[in-house]
Amino acid sequence: MAQVLEFRLPDLGEGLTEAEIVRWLVQVGDVVAIDQPVVEVETAKAMVEVPCPYGGVVTARFGEQGTELPVGAPLLTVAVGTPATPATAVTAPPPAPEPEGSEPEGSGNVLVGYGTTAPPARRRRVRPGEPAKGAATHGGAGADAGAVTAGGPGPGSGSGSVDGSAVPVQGSVAVAAAPVLGSASVAAAQLHGSPAVAAASVGSGGPVAVISPLVRRLARENGLDLRGLAGSGPDGLILRADVERALVGTAPPTPGAPTSAAPPATATRGTGTAVPTGTPGSGTAVPVPTAPAVASAAPGETRVPLKGVRGAVADKLARSRREIPDATCWVDADATELLRARTAMNAAGGPKISLLAVLARICTAALARFPELNSTVDTQAREVVLLPQVHLGFAAQTERGLVVPVVRDAHTRDAESLSAEFARLTEAGRAGRLTPGELTGGTFTLNNYGVFGVDGSTPIVNHPEAAMLGVGRIVPKPWVHEGELAVRQVVQLSLTFDHRVCDGGTAGGFLRYVADCVEQPAVLLRTL
Repeated sequence: MAQVLEFRLPDLGEGLTEAEIVRWLVQVGDVVAIDQPVVEVETAKAMVEVPCPYGGVVTARFGEQGTELPVGAPLLTVAVGTPATPATAVTAPPPAPEPEGSEPEGSGNVLVGYGTTAPPARRRRVRPGEPAKGAATHGGAGADAGAVTAGGPGPGSGSGSVDGSAVPVQGSVAVAAAPVLGSASVAAAQLHGSPAVAAASVGSGGPVAVISPLVRRLARENGLDLRGLAGSGPDGLILRADVERALVGTAPPTPGAPTSAAPPATATRGTGTAVPTGTPGSGTAVPVPTAPAVASAAPGETRVPLKGVRGAVADKLARSRREIPDATCWVDADATELLRARTAMNAAGGPKISLLAVLARICTAALARFPELNSTVDTQAREVVLLPQVHLGFAAQTERGLVVPVVRDAHTRDAESLSAEFARLTEAGRAGRLTPGELTGGTFTLNNYGVFGVDGSTPIVNHPEAAMLGVGRIVPKPWVHEGELAVRQVVQLSLTFDHRVCDGGTAGGFLRYVADCVEQPAVLLRTL
């Protein structure tokens, strides 16, 4: 007998709470193996192929390309095990215990947030008036919270029970009620031709006929109980428009098909109006706030959602401005000798050394002298935490937006190793292959905005770090060199730092040391 197991969007790590579906790698009806990638999603930090921990036949997918799903929302359902014969009834007794020593079908590999252990034990809910345990009843269905029983269609359709209400089940899959995020069981029933499941489920204690996680989020953020709504979508499906109408107090249109859902919630305009919701007849009242105003684009305007990489960058920069009392100092430096030194290194043969790698080597030497800038602030403990390792982030502009890959243990690398790692991470960023681990954990950031043809900037500190060094373009300028006016290659350096971790003397000392190394690279020999 086959079980249909639900696979939800796992926690992809690093505090990510949602992901957008970029591309489905499987179709409904495809056979998938354990750990086979089934969908490609884009988080705020990277593109990730998500493997499924179950092997079987894909019976349903939730969300189309471009849909944004929160962590924990259903991704797909997979029928696992041997399908039942056509003569098999919809309801079957609990499966016999597995032989001792047998291994549950699952994956040995896991992502953060989900494992691949055996499915939970099947439990059968006993309802009042039901025959004794073990007696066969026509149409009874176990209340399995994570699986459904599959059987072939017969001359007459069987019947399933959802939270005590018997409903007809058409097709080959009967979906048991399960209060899961995103109403996966209801959506699966709709996809497999069981519209009555959705209608019967909008009752006391059952799942709500909602597929879209965005609809659930809108209702949750506004304190609206979806069980009190009658959906206007196909077969009683609750749409976003239904939630918005309930929030502003207008009556929904008459659904196209009759449902057994609870009567629609009523509301009057205004904040805090009591609205009867919940189980019919319970009298439960909850306040419904006024719906937030939805801005519409004026003629000629284009509105771009702040989501994905752009949204993550916006949130992080805003948080940095709110929490970090930053200050900026800058200095012009003669980079002529630095460019000559790099040319000499590359002329000696071997892998080419990038200018960014030389600047990174100068940064790590400066941080060894001024460790206060390689730190973070623990606001709860009111402590400055000095970090022993230098994980150097560098700003990189890609087609997906600004990303900051991190070079681990940069203080232990030479210029050649730094060049190779910069090249690898930059290429991965342009291809969208950076992992969350390669985009987080930095302790100091190097920002070479000179590639955009600008001289100076006041960069925003990359929270929760304490400082960022900015490097402008290197251009020929008149400069007094050895007492005479000459044309030299000049660069502007700027340091933005968290004033909580140090005073201006420390920040100025760091920046002056960096400028000295740029002007006279031989200064670095003291630390090599």
